[in-house]
Amino acid sequence: MELMLNEFINFETISRNDWQRFYQEDQVSLTSEELESIKSLNDKIDVQEVRDIYLPLINLIHIYQRAAEDLTFSKGIFLQKTQANRPFVIGISGSVAVGKSTTSRLLQLLLQRTFPKTKVDMVTTDGFLFPNQVLIDKGILNRKGFPESYDMPLLLNFLDTIKNSGDVNIPVYSHEIYDIVPGLTQEISQPNFLIVEGINVFQNPINQRLYMSDYFDFSIYIDADVKNIKTWYLERFQTLLELARKDENNYYHRFTKFTKEEALSLAQKTWEEINLVNLENYIEPTRNRAELILHKGDNHKIDLIHLKK
Repeated sequence: MELMLNEFINFETISRNDWQRFYQEDQVSLTSEELESIKSLNDKIDVQEVRDIYLPLINLIHIYQRAAEDLTFSKGIFLQKTQANRPFVIGISGSVAVGKSTTSRLLQLLLQRTFPKTKVDMVTTDGFLFPNQVLIDKGILNRKGFPESYDMPLLLNFLDTIKNSGDVNIPVYSHEIYDIVPGLTQEISQPNFLIVEGINVFQNPINQRLYMSDYFDFSIYIDADVKNIKTWYLERFQTLLELARKDENNYYHRFTKFTKEEALSLAQKTWEEINLVNLENYIEPTRNRAELILHKGDNHKIDLIHLKK
């Protein structure tokens, strides 16, 4: 008989009520206006969510960071040479439309507030997608976001350079033009914390021996039921259309010429043939590689937490 293992056998499952007790500070260092400025389209987050979920998370990250510094120091003693402190790298993954960007920007802001003398940078792996013309030349434009659409050697080289205290200029992706921005780069220079956000951060590399997760000191997967993610994706698509209606340079402007029914049909087709396939085959199977899984309910609120034992 085949032995079936619970997917979360290696995790401690924690309810929201229990989790929020792990950090009892009443002071929240963010305002509602600041939260509004960092949240993604159609995402929902409030000060109570910061207090209940994200302040305990910052406290947990600090525990891991201190442990990483202690390990670096101990390795130096063992090797009988000085070991420089390396950037503390946090990987954040999950489906499209699940709220990864909001979580990443929120953690960046909270880390900066909590450790005001540290530098906290954030990058998205979208910047390491091949430009659209390259995807067209490869015949995989319809596979954009799938593992083969990323320049993995460039991404791994970036992580290796940063982890070894080097400086890097990386490409910038624009959702408005749906492509890499020609000639525009983001400079990352010796941060204390680096947040790396993307759907692919836990995935197996293609023809590579290194994994992105080899460079992570802490990692998070944002989880939700598929039906909720689909709803959020469709809501976001409609919001993007409204924002693009008067901007002819916006990638989504072309879809504003469709009827509402045609546009919604296109979004449904894109979800079912691309995003759902990517989620089921490549993104969700990497979920338990994370150190922490934050599960969202249908109101975008975190209702369950899984912490690796």
